[in-house]
Amino acid sequence: MPWLRRTRLRTAGTVLAAALLGCALTAPAAQAAPPGGPLTDLVNPFIGTRNDGNTYPGAAVPFGMVQLSPDTGHYAGYGWDDDHIRGFSAVHLSGVGCGIGGDLPVLPTTGDITETDNAKYAAAYGHDDESARPGYYRVGLKSYGGITAELTATARTGKQRYTFPATDRANVLLDAGQSLHRMVSTRVEVLDSRTIRTTITGRGFCQDTEPYTVHTLTRFDRPFASYGTWDGDKVTAGSRDSTATGRHGAYARFDTRTDRTVEATTAISYVDAAGAAGNLRAEGGRSFDRTRAAADAAWEHRLALVRTQGGDQPLRRTFHSALYRSFLAPNIGSDADGRYTGWDQRVHRAEGFTYYQNWSLWDTYRTQAQLLALLAPGESRDMALSVLRIDKESGWLPKWGYGTVETNVMTGDPVTPFLTNAYQQGLLRGHEEEAYAALRKNADGVPPAGSPAVGREANAPYMRGGFVPYLKDHRPPKAGDSDFAQGASATLEYALSDAMLARMARDLGHGADADRYAARSRNYRNLFDGSTGFFRARDARGAFAGPADPAKSVGFHEGTSWQYQWLVPQDLPGVLELIGGKDKADARLDSFFAYPQLLADPARTARKVWVNGPYDYYNADKYNPQNEPDLIAPYTYLSTGRPWKTTDVVHAALTLFTDAPTGMTGNDDLGTMSAWMVLSSMGMFPVQPGTDTWGLSTPVFDRVDLALDRRYYPSGHFTVTAPGTSAADRYAQSVRLDGADHDRTYVTTGELRAARELSFTVGPKPSAWGTGPHAAPPPVAGPASRQRPADRR
Repeated sequence: MPWLRRTRLRTAGTVLAAALLGCALTAPAAQAAPPGGPLTDLVNPFIGTRNDGNTYPGAAVPFGMVQLSPDTGHYAGYGWDDDHIRGFSAVHLSGVGCGIGGDLPVLPTTGDITETDNAKYAAAYGHDDESARPGYYRVGLKSYGGITAELTATARTGKQRYTFPATDRANVLLDAGQSLHRMVSTRVEVLDSRTIRTTITGRGFCQDTEPYTVHTLTRFDRPFASYGTWDGDKVTAGSRDSTATGRHGAYARFDTRTDRTVEATTAISYVDAAGAAGNLRAEGGRSFDRTRAAADAAWEHRLALVRTQGGDQPLRRTFHSALYRSFLAPNIGSDADGRYTGWDQRVHRAEGFTYYQNWSLWDTYRTQAQLLALLAPGESRDMALSVLRIDKESGWLPKWGYGTVETNVMTGDPVTPFLTNAYQQGLLRGHEEEAYAALRKNADGVPPAGSPAVGREANAPYMRGGFVPYLKDHRPPKAGDSDFAQGASATLEYALSDAMLARMARDLGHGADADRYAARSRNYRNLFDGSTGFFRARDARGAFAGPADPAKSVGFHEGTSWQYQWLVPQDLPGVLELIGGKDKADARLDSFFAYPQLLADPARTARKVWVNGPYDYYNADKYNPQNEPDLIAPYTYLSTGRPWKTTDVVHAALTLFTDAPTGMTGNDDLGTMSAWMVLSSMGMFPVQPGTDTWGLSTPVFDRVDLALDRRYYPSGHFTVTAPGTSAADRYAQSVRLDGADHDRTYVTTGELRAARELSFTVGPKPSAWGTGPHAAPPPVAGPASRQRPADRR
C-alpha cells in the first residue's frame, strides 16, 4: 500500500519541492516583486509564448475588447523564438490553437515605403530590449534606425507610443489587409490630417467560418506630414480612400527631427464606424502614461482578489501570471453606448448589463467559468446573459463563438454545463426559466438548416438509441466540427450535460424533464465494452468500432478511451462499478498516471511520461495534463477513497507550470489551463462542471485569501489555510470548515457562502481523511441527487 512507502514519499517530496518551486529559469522580462509590493510585478505575460502555449504578451485590461500585442509570424500571434515583428495588432485570443484575430497590425518604420507585405517590412527585435507587464508592453526595434514601441490599452482602445530616430520620413503603417486569419475585404479612409479609419471583414478559425467585421478608428496626437494608401504592391501617395480584397493598408508620415515621439490611439467596434468613434471619445482621451497607470490599477484590483502566503517567488509569479491570464477572456463585445452586433448580424443594445463575446466553451466550462463565477460574479452574470442573448437573437445557443459568429469548433454540448454552472452559482436570478427554456431546446433538438449553429448535431440518434454513432470523416453541412466524427466523446459529453440539466430541471420543478434527462445521463453505459473494460465508439449499426486497444481507440475528440473513461463526473460511482469496483479502478488510475514513477520522480514523470507534445492527443494510455478531457481526471481518486493520490497527481501536474516562456502545458484556451493551475493551487477544484461542487486537495500555499463579492458571498471573504504545506508535507491529515471537522472531500458553493475559512492540517504521509464511504462527491442526477436550493438563492 502506498502509505507504507515512507522513504519513497519523502524522496518524492524533495524532488517535487525543487520542481514545483523553481524548476525553470525566469524569462528575461519577468520581474521580482518585493514582499508586500504590487501584485502586477509578479506577472510575466511571456509565459506560454513558446512551445505552442499560444499566449500573447501585449497590452489589455481585464476582459477588454482590445488586446494590443505584437505579431511575429506565429499563427496565433507571438512566438518567443521569432526575431521579427510584423506589427502590433488590436485583437488576440489567449492560447487558441488556430489562427484568429491579428486585425490591423500597425508598425512604425522609417524611409521610403517599398514593401507592402508585412512579412517583408517586419522589424527585427530581441528579448534583451523587450519587457511586458499587465496592461503594458515595450520593445526596441532594431530595424529602421532603432525605434522604441510602447503599448497600453483601455477596454475598447489600444494606445501606441513610438519614439523614432530624428528623420523627416517616420512612418506608421496601418495594415488592413493582413491578419492571423483569412481576409475577405477591407477599406481604409484618411479622414483628416490626424485620423485614419478602417473596415475589416475576415473569416476563418481552424476552418472556413462565417465572416465578421471589425471597425477601427486611429487618431494620432499630431498632424501627418503626408499620407497615402497601398493596394497590393502599388503605393499611392496622397490617396485618402481605398477598398481592396487583398494586401491593403494606409500610412501616415511624420517629421521627427525635433519631436521624436508619435502617439496613436486605435478604437475598435464590432458594430459600425460610429461605434469606433464613440469608443474613442469615451476612452481615448487620456495620455499614454495615464492610460498605462489606469490599466495597471485595473489589474492590481483583479489580482488582489487572491492573496497568497508561502511559496517562493517563482511559484508566486507562476500563480499570479495564471490568475492574470484567467481574466483575459471572454471579451467585452458592446460599445461604450451599449450597442453590439448580435449573431443575427443585427445591431442590438445591452441595457443593464455588458455584452460579452468569444466563447471557447468546450474548454472554459471545465475550469475558467467556475473561477470567474467565484472571483468575478458580476461579470460572470453578464457573460451568462450574453449567451442567452445569442439564443434569443440567433435562435440557438453557441458552441464556440468568435466575435459575432458561430464557428462550431469542437464537439459535444459545452454550453449546458456553462449555463447550469451560472445557475448553480446564483448568477441567473430572474432568468432561470429563460435559461432553462433555451437549454431544453438545445438538449432536445437540432438547429434548423438556416441556422449557422450545429448544436447537438447528433441528437436524433442519441435520443433514439442512447449513443452518438461514430461516422468516420463525417462533415456537417455547416462549418465546424462534427459530433458524428467524434461519436464516442460526443456521447459522453451529451450525457454529462444531460445530468447537469436534470439537476436544474428538478430544482425548478420540472420533474418529468428531470427524470428524462437523468435517464439520458446514464447513456455513457451504452459505450462500455465489457470485453475490454473501456468505453468504445459504436457505428451506425450499434457495433463497436475501431481497435479494441483503448490507447488506439477511435471516435474520441483529442483523446483516447484511456483519457475519456474518467469524463463521467456526473456518476463516478457508476463508472467505478463498471470497471469492477474501487480497487480495480484505483489500479487503473495508477497505471494511467504512472503512479509508481510519479512517486519516485514527479517532475520527470509529468514531462517525460505524461506530456508528448501540445497537439499529440492520440495513441496514448497515459494522462494528458495539457488537454481538456483530462482536466478533472486527477480528482477521480476522491471517488476511489484515496484522496492523497489526487494531491500527488495534482502537485506533480503543477510542476508543468513555470514562470518561463515554456511554462504552459499546451494551449491556454482562453484561460482554461491557467484557471486549472489557479484552482488546483488553492486546493479547490470544480469536479462536477455545471454544479456547485468543489473537490478538495492540499493547497500549495500556506494561506490563500479570497476577496469576494458581497452580493453573492455575504462575508466578502474566504480563506484557505494549510500551514507548513510543502512537497514533503503535502498530505491532508484533517480538514476543518469554520472550525468544524469536515470529512468530505468536497464543499459546495452554499458552504463557501456560509463559511469564512477552510483549513487543512498537513503531514508527510497519507491519513484516513476523506476515505469514508460518504466522503466523495455523490452522483449529480436522479431523484436522489442533492438538492440545496438555499445554496443558489
